[in-house]
Amino acid sequence: MGSEQRLEPYKIIAYGGTGEIEEKKSRFIAHVAAVATEEEALAFIEARKKQFWDARHNCYAYVLGEKAQTVRFSDDGEPAGTAGRPILEVLLNSGIRDLVVVVTRYFGGVLLGTGGLVRAYTKAAQAGLAASDVRTMQYGYEIDLITDYNGIGKIQYLLGQRGIPVEADYTEQVSVKIRIPYEDKEAIVHEVTEATAGRAQITVSEALYFLS
Repeated sequence: MGSEQRLEPYKIIAYGGTGEIEEKKSRFIAHVAAVATEEEALAFIEARKKQFWDARHNCYAYVLGEKAQTVRFSDDGEPAGTAGRPILEVLLNSGIRDLVVVVTRYFGGVLLGTGGLVRAYTKAAQAGLAASDVRTMQYGYEIDLITDYNGIGKIQYLLGQRGIPVEADYTEQVSVKIRIPYEDKEAIVHEVTEATAGRAQITVSEALYFLS
């Protein structure tokens, strides 16, 4: 991942939620979790299968990697294409990455048909995501600034104008750590240099993703 490569923001699950819908007496319960690896996703799926061992189906989908490099899904006995694929489509369309969703179905005695199943699993997955805490991962830089007490006020003012949070540590000098969007690096380095008459020490990280 070169520092000249501009990558798009993506979303992650900070805290997974649970959503439930009912369709013609069948209950569909969606459980959502953040996962970093395929092993974590599979462990979460197995845990839900054990928890809901008496359910008719435990269908799932997961998406890993900021560019959705790994995707998997399962219909778990439902007609092909009626459960896992609709759940996966919800995940891909949401823009959220590194997550797994398991939708448990308790059969209510009424057949839904393929169209009904697709709608039900779609709505359940959406309900699960709606109940989750979703955050955005931004591509950019981490910058460490060291300045004196004269410079910190100016730095806080110009960063405040841009809506950038400032973490400052006051000792003999002031250390500031900020995270900035990729496209703002040159302008911010220039503005900080100008505001402090070149006295601030500025260290810029390699380009990275951070929680915005």
